Amino acid sequence: MPSLGNFRLRTYVRAWARILRAHQAPHPALRGLLARTRTGAGMDTRAARLLAAWSAADPPVPGSAVALALETASRMRDDAQRHRTDIVVSGPYSDEVPVRLTSSVIIEVIRASRTSLLVVSFAAFGVTEVVHELARAVRRGVRVDLVLEGNSGEGGALRGGSAASDAFEQLRPLAGFWTWADRPMAGSSVPALHAKVVAADEDIALLGSANLTDRALAHNLEIGVVLRDPDTVRRLVGHFRSLMRPEAGPLRPAK
Repeated sequence: MPSLGNFRLRTYVRAWARILRAHQAPHPALRGLLARTRTGAGMDTRAARLLAAWSAADPPVPGSAVALALETASRMRDDAQRHRTDIVVSGPYSDEVPVRLTSSVIIEVIRASRTSLLVVSFAAFGVTEVVHELARAVRRGVRVDLVLEGNSGEGGALRGGSAASDAFEQLRPLAGFWTWADRPMAGSSVPALHAKVVAADEDIALLGSANLTDRALAHNLEIGVVLRDPDTVRRLVGHFRSLMRPEAGPLRPAK
């Protein structure tokens, strides 16, 4: 999910690189040229720092070399951003991490999907905005698979009459509904389909403790991580896809 901040950074890097390549050595007039690229606040300070570093280079380097170094640093930053891991929270938060609310991140992940969405949850209730965004994803051609826990009458671990799939009823028959069938007993209890995952394509995934309920996304103390490493996300999605295979997988289409 590219951010507006990353776009602005790339914009001023390109503008500065063009200016730097036209100069063999630093001089005071360059500070004004760089600052007037109109690419955001604080450009004068950034220009001054760049020129100070360039002037201190020993041996001296031409502007083309400075431009190349700036572009290389920008590409490395972009690559790091694409593979970074973020922490997301519900409920109370602290100063230890930038605040990313679970509810807003789920919407971002859904909107980032181009071909497929995998949604896994134990419980689900309400979450009108999530259901709306999933419906929008289906309309733009995204395959949506919902892997959800059933109630005790369906062989699941949810107590009471409601199954997690009830929250997404308006998506039938637009999305695929899956549940864990023929699960072995764990002593006297039923093992739970307890994972919580929202994965867009094989590029980005949210893993966390929060179920897809209004209370979990807004009020409970929950925590999760956003993965952007394609290799990791591919293995994660592949695990669930393998469990869906008709000939072997324990995940079966829900009735």
